[in-house]
Amino acid sequence: MATDKVRFGVIGTGGMGSGHCEMIPKIPETALTAVCDVNPKAREEITAKYGVPAFATHNELLDSGLVDAVVIATPHYFHPTIALEAFKRQIHVLSEKPLAVTVSSADAMIAGAKASGCKFGVMYQMRSEPQNIAARKVVESGVLGEIYRTSLVMGWYRSQAYYNSGGWRATWAGEGGGVLINQAPHYLDLFSWLGGLPKTITGQTRTRLHDIEVEDEAFASLEYANGAHGYLYASTMEMPNHNLLEVCGDKGKLVLDNGKLRVYNLDTPIREFTETNDSMWGSPKSNETPVDLPADLPIKGHGAITQNFARSILYGDSLISPGDDGLNAVELINGLILSGKTGKTVSVPVDRAEYDRLIEELKAGSRTKAAVAEQRVTDPNFK
Repeated sequence: MATDKVRFGVIGTGGMGSGHCEMIPKIPETALTAVCDVNPKAREEITAKYGVPAFATHNELLDSGLVDAVVIATPHYFHPTIALEAFKRQIHVLSEKPLAVTVSSADAMIAGAKASGCKFGVMYQMRSEPQNIAARKVVESGVLGEIYRTSLVMGWYRSQAYYNSGGWRATWAGEGGGVLINQAPHYLDLFSWLGGLPKTITGQTRTRLHDIEVEDEAFASLEYANGAHGYLYASTMEMPNHNLLEVCGDKGKLVLDNGKLRVYNLDTPIREFTETNDSMWGSPKSNETPVDLPADLPIKGHGAITQNFARSILYGDSLISPGDDGLNAVELINGLILSGKTGKTVSVPVDRAEYDRLIEELKAGSRTKAAVAEQRVTDPNFK
């Protein structure tokens, strides 16, 4: 490209999209040059604040000639349609999470990106955090040995007012799921990034606290190709927030506990010790191993992923969070929901046709919300 800045359009200027509009002008490699929103008042406010044109439809923005790339921050169902239209016009795409509601739609986005040759990324900003970068290096190094157990427990909280803030929220027709598709994707991405995808999922979904039609609690047991087992739990009815991710191997263990990384190594691998030890109460000695964390990036969180995406366009930098990787979280989401709704163990990759049939049935039974008090407020934790 001839310029040293990537011209970005933001499609969808609700809570997350507004955060992107605020952030993009602060990144040296990016410029906010257009926005799109179906809400006329939102368009007026963004234009007044940032001095950029605002369009009512995504195709108008994509045809404007004003953008090199777009951030898609609409409700989830619209991500694939907008991405595919952008790729047709040779426009790069950075999608908010989750990549799509269904694995088949995510497949289509990935295929569209490959056919276009455009850059494709997904907003998994937790990949840019030092402890998570270090955790990935630990797993890749092989020091944990063969993995035999994984675990993810993610207990968050969302109020009923949050769910009432938009007619699309927490509905099958508008969002395509609950905690799994809205709050959990970041940790589902880390979970699969560090532990890989399981071979099978046996799970349940429940609505225990909130007046919503989708799940506010989900849990599953997992089995991996090598015989390892895993456990996954996510909810929006727990305070204080709790995030615990574990990857346990024959030679050691990795623990991410509320953002703090701890790594343990064994003097003797478990299998070897079990086969050779003569002591009734003997056990391998474990030692916590110091882990050097990479330096904090000057630009953090969402900004780090956006800057990296822009630099990939401008200079060919490797993507921290490529769009292809976004499929993994959708596999886990769809697999757990499908298992919960059918009461059976589900294989991964998830059967595309079967999940498409299920989501259409769920959408058909979706109801219009009686109580909606619309709010367009950016998550205070957005950074």
